[in-house]
Amino acid sequence: MMMRRTYRRTTGAPTHFITILRMKYTGPKARRCRRHGTNIYGSDKYDTILQKKPYTAGKDPKARAGRQSEFGKQLLEKQKARDMFGLSERQFRKLYEIASASSGQTGAMFLKLLESRLDNAIYRAGFAKTRLQSRQLAGHGVFTVNGKRVTTPSYHLKAGDKVAVRSSSKSSPMFGPILEAHEKYMPPKWMKVDAAGIAFDVTGEPSPEDVEQAVDVRQVIEFYSRR
Repeated sequence: MMMRRTYRRTTGAPTHFITILRMKYTGPKARRCRRHGTNIYGSDKYDTILQKKPYTAGKDPKARAGRQSEFGKQLLEKQKARDMFGLSERQFRKLYEIASASSGQTGAMFLKLLESRLDNAIYRAGFAKTRLQSRQLAGHGVFTVNGKRVTTPSYHLKAGDKVAVRSSSKSSPMFGPILEAHEKYMPPKWMKVDAAGIAFDVTGEPSPEDVEQAVDVRQVIEFYSRR
């Protein structure tokens, strides 16, 4: 999928506009996991790959790592969080702007906004093996919110919302292995899950213990605040 983004460059007069075509990443996901040094997609196969090759793709495993600048660390952490949740730069920055404009602590609010997305909530409820899968389920309208079909993965849930699989999708063979694995799964405290009914109620807000621990949100916030 091709995205068109236009930037304005001022070099005296006149003002020039540069149009840049950006392609959605469709390369090997294992390469990104190795780049970030962690399984950002959740699938077990990437844990196996990281155990065999725990170094960045294209680099000699015996080579010494160069010293990384503070900005470089912040950029990499931001990219890792973006890749983990499957968001575009525009979506990610928008969440930062909302969080920074709120009255609460920016980092905590930023993580709450990420966690309360419909696609992430479906993943957290245990009804998808990965966030990529939950994003597809949300985008295809497989789930309803308060009885209404929703096809927007970025839909933000709030306390009191009721999410359930559509009756026409409940018998899908896709949910068979997911529900089998669900017996050993412990969902976060901010939702009440009905595994048999493939549904969950949002009972509160994500707490610091419930949010994604693999993300250093301080580095992400510092990256955006300095720009």
